[in-house]
Amino acid sequence: MSPPASAGSSASGTFAAVDLGASSGRVITGHVGPGTLELREVHRFPNRPVRTGGTLHWDILALHQGMLDGLRAAGPVDSVGVDSWAVDYGLLDAHGALLGNPVHYRDARTEGMAARVAERIPPEELYAHTGLQYLPFNTVYQLTAARDTPQLAAAQQLLLIPDLLSYWLTGVRGTELTNASTTQLIDPRTRDFSPEVAGAAGIDLSLFPPLRRPGDPAGELLPEVLEETGLTGPVPVTAVGSHDTASAVAAVPATTGRFAYIATGTWSLAGLELAAPVLSEESRLANFTNELGVDGTVRYLRNIMGLWLLQECLRTWDAQGQPQDLTALLRDAASLPPLRSVLDAGDPGFIAPGDMPQRVAEACRRTGQPVPDGPAGTARCVLDSLALAHRLAIEDAQRLAGREIESVHIVGGGVHNPLLCQLTADACRLPVIAGPAEASALGNVVVQARANGALRGETGEVRRMLYDTLPLRTYEPAGGHGSPQEWSRAAQAVRDRR
Repeated sequence: MSPPASAGSSASGTFAAVDLGASSGRVITGHVGPGTLELREVHRFPNRPVRTGGTLHWDILALHQGMLDGLRAAGPVDSVGVDSWAVDYGLLDAHGALLGNPVHYRDARTEGMAARVAERIPPEELYAHTGLQYLPFNTVYQLTAARDTPQLAAAQQLLLIPDLLSYWLTGVRGTELTNASTTQLIDPRTRDFSPEVAGAAGIDLSLFPPLRRPGDPAGELLPEVLEETGLTGPVPVTAVGSHDTASAVAAVPATTGRFAYIATGTWSLAGLELAAPVLSEESRLANFTNELGVDGTVRYLRNIMGLWLLQECLRTWDAQGQPQDLTALLRDAASLPPLRSVLDAGDPGFIAPGDMPQRVAEACRRTGQPVPDGPAGTARCVLDSLALAHRLAIEDAQRLAGREIESVHIVGGGVHNPLLCQLTADACRLPVIAGPAEASALGNVVVQARANGALRGETGEVRRMLYDTLPLRTYEPAGGHGSPQEWSRAAQAVRDRR
């Protein structure tokens, strides 16, 4: 690989990215040096939520052990960075001990909490201060649900998931900004906590350790961590874009600023990278969020249900004794007529786990559309619907932000789903550049490498280097999966049902 000199450095280093997703975690090492950027997955481990006492929890200790196992497999590294999903947290007591397993954002405890918060601060005022889209599990609603519980009463500090794992590595506590911006307690204009929102919601901001930003030092591996992993210290931990989407967007291999991105996985996060937030009432009603990114950017995007819909279908069929080979399923789905039935992939009715094929069928029936026939029909309905959701989000983002784009970049797990990539190109009528799949880990490594002197250059220069060196695939709009007129009619039908 031969990056341009402006994005290179005479130094080199190996960096460990701990990248935690909703269904699995992985430790990936990145070796960065003159003309070199190489990723290697050294350990992957499952992330299995646990329901106990009627509450859905994350198994945080299993994730911690998976992280340690991965660092042991990584060998000597020059830095470690941790990223994960957003909004969830752990509570610490006065001695710094965890008070209980963090609650999963898909748990039902936040039902009705948005209405309770709205009694204290109207939704339009909440958005004007934070720019965050409504999602029923935002941290502000989780903390409202936890009010008056013994655990919250005993808590002295709150750490978001990547900050908690970083604390266990270093003994140093902090609140990384990109993840903090998903709590609905950060003002994206000041890039700091909003005392107005916290006061109105009855949330004590002293629970949060000081803010830190991507590239800031976050401590060094503790002696017991060095012993457990076999690493030789000192090994610094570097704050990265600890919201995995912030890291993924930092790794979008774009050659100009005129692009939209879709970070795909359990969720699809589709939008634009901006220099300033869009806080209009029209933006709020369109359910767009202003989350903070690397290098002072704003991730202006809409959360879409994503491949969760297909993942849950596969899990259900497996439990029913009808396991599906994904490659064959996608081939069969691609052979079916396009846009026969389409759903709103942002419908919160799809958030909870359960019998997803049945819920898809019920939604089609409720909207007067044909019920999909079998697994292939259900998969085609899901993927057509996701492509439409991508189109609608990107159209709305351009209109609300006053920006025009020339291409769409898909990064994350959806890169491995060629049917979804092609359908998105057809739906958006724009070229789709797919890759990298491990975007969150790559962005994590890039921030560490810049902070430690192994990589130089602003985000745009680094992106150009990534474009020149990564294996990417471009999908051009084609007519094999529906004409432009058919996609336009389907998109309008989804809008009309909202």
